[in-house]
Amino acid sequence: MSIMEEVKAKVQAGKTKLVPGLVQEALDGGNKAEDILQVMVDAMGVVGDKFSAGEIFVPEMLIAAKAMAKGVEVLKPHMANDSASSLGTCIMGTVAGDLHDIGKNLVIMMIESAGFKMVDLGVDVPAQKFVDAIKENENVKLVAFSGLLTTTMPALKEAVQAVKASGLTGFKTIIGGAPVTQEYADEIGADGYAPDAGSAAMKAKELVASL
Repeated sequence: MSIMEEVKAKVQAGKTKLVPGLVQEALDGGNKAEDILQVMVDAMGVVGDKFSAGEIFVPEMLIAAKAMAKGVEVLKPHMANDSASSLGTCIMGTVAGDLHDIGKNLVIMMIESAGFKMVDLGVDVPAQKFVDAIKENENVKLVAFSGLLTTTMPALKEAVQAVKASGLTGFKTIIGGAPVTQEYADEIGADGYAPDAGSAAMKAKELVASL
């Protein structure tokens, strides 16, 4: 198999120790950093699909994401001028009352690999903190809210609406989490919804392209 196919296969398999060396080998072989990154994003897309289909579970997905993160570290110095290729800043947090961070961390890795600068607000984030973060960071193009519990769905709504009501502009909002649906996103006025980490990265690019 070609070196690029090998990178893809090893990211999918979560081979954290092997991926950096293979990425370096691909670079040495004359492959462009952007192309190698795309292969890894594709690999995580496959992982995301398998996760959605119930063929693999969170631990496997996390290991694959970790393998990709190791590969991205090797690529970073070779990427085109970061600020120029960056799609902007994405602010993300898990809403108030919710302490889940595995899903959030996966989505952060995926959105970052798609070309965004990430600002991680952590978990149990009050609505006002999202608004403050938009004011404090430059070039915010996306605000992502995670909610994993049905009991925190009102907090998701409150956070999205606080950001919308803040009078700040120039960005899109996206929500996700186990109990969240497209219908709920529409109901609370979020611009986008993603069912899993793989599709979150694609949706993020799509939303920002429409700004």
